[in-house]
Amino acid sequence: MGRLLPELFTFCSFLVYFVLSLRGGRRGWIIPLAQALSFAGMVIAGASVLQEGEFFGGSYRVDLFSQLFKVLLACGLFLVFAMGRRSEEEVHEGYLPEFYMFLTLGTLGLMILVSARDLISVFIALELSSYAVYAVVPLRKRMVGLEAAAKYIFFGAVASGVMLYGMGYLYALTGSTHLGTILEGLRKVMAEPMGVMALVLTLVGFMFKLSLFPFHFWAPDVYEGASHLTTAYIATVPKLGAVALLLRLVHLAPADAQAFLWVLVALSALSMTLGNVVGLVQRDLKRLLAYSGIAHAGYVMLGVVAVKQSGPAPAIFYMAVYLLMNLGLFLVVVILSKEGRNVGVEDLKGLWRRAPLLALTLAVSAFSLAGIPPTGGFMGKLVVFTAAFRAGHLPLVVIATVNTAVSLFYYLNLVRYSYCRDPEARGEVSVTLGERVLCYLLIILILYLGIFPGPTMKIFEVAILGL
Repeated sequence: MGRLLPELFTFCSFLVYFVLSLRGGRRGWIIPLAQALSFAGMVIAGASVLQEGEFFGGSYRVDLFSQLFKVLLACGLFLVFAMGRRSEEEVHEGYLPEFYMFLTLGTLGLMILVSARDLISVFIALELSSYAVYAVVPLRKRMVGLEAAAKYIFFGAVASGVMLYGMGYLYALTGSTHLGTILEGLRKVMAEPMGVMALVLTLVGFMFKLSLFPFHFWAPDVYEGASHLTTAYIATVPKLGAVALLLRLVHLAPADAQAFLWVLVALSALSMTLGNVVGLVQRDLKRLLAYSGIAHAGYVMLGVVAVKQSGPAPAIFYMAVYLLMNLGLFLVVVILSKEGRNVGVEDLKGLWRRAPLLALTLAVSAFSLAGIPPTGGFMGKLVVFTAAFRAGHLPLVVIATVNTAVSLFYYLNLVRYSYCRDPEARGEVSVTLGERVLCYLLIILILYLGIFPGPTMKIFEVAILGL
């Protein structure tokens, strides 16, 4: 049972919120309870990282690869909940237990997803995580949450249908739903168009989670319409699970599957280019972060296409850094927001005078997203660019480098507004002690991963054994 402790504790946390949702009265203490439970879940996931084992005839596998991702998922959930002191301003009154319940359930689905070794369990876990998020998007007080939820559900249903269609083809071609058996079967048919199509269609559901081109259409509207905490969760935690399964499935592809590989390369180049070009004109911070996420989905694909040559470590390291630097900017959005309203670039004016620590958090996070040393974002891009170069994808590395230069404009523009513009009668921003601690934590971790990436990379390099 110890090998399943992260999943079991997350499920028990879900049950706690479910019971609380059945009760009435004031529930202001639910926020600290959620923060305490998510912190305990992070500790338990870290303590279980070396556990290994197989269940249900090999359909569910606990190994270092999956356990590392469970630690990252638990950390992401804790950081999102730690930002939640102001969640009462965003979530419909009376639905706070349901808000935390569905986000916890979504994380449970992702934890199951990263250990799944069978197409059926993969699909069930992915749908569990998806439906939980579908339910939480409309809980925003402002009515735009309903429109965002409708778009998210529609695009998600289409992506799930296409993925299920691809899984059906994989079963027809290989005669099995077990990933190990599928590997053997794909070696015989991967040179055929049908084999390439089956694997690409199967990956659509994970590309949707990652908001990779051309499965990105939902992201800007959902980011803008959902509450800030929900958007912070959608922008980070589900993408960890998507990358974990992408690494597993791409690792399944035979080494001579060049057609399949070139499809991923093309999607990577198009995603980073579209995200950065459209991001240049965004004035709403959450829409800007949506297009930033589309671009970074393209960057992380450099590590995915090179997984056979360099292992999963570059892509995992990049996602770990992405989790921190993205949440750093979302923390700024949450604190600056008044009564749950969206935050524009103009609202950053003079932030260094109104809240110096918040301005520093924004600067470090933006520099990291732009890939400026000595931040973790620079080291993350360096390792995935190097991995793709060693795998022979020089044109893709050149495209990624050009896109990095393009992205400098809108990332540094955020810092320019914070440090080089007058506040224009905007008042000081109140930052609580807990939010200050979180700011310092994110700043330290982002800089640490940029200056001392070696120990973390060595841990991730061992994760290839789990593949």
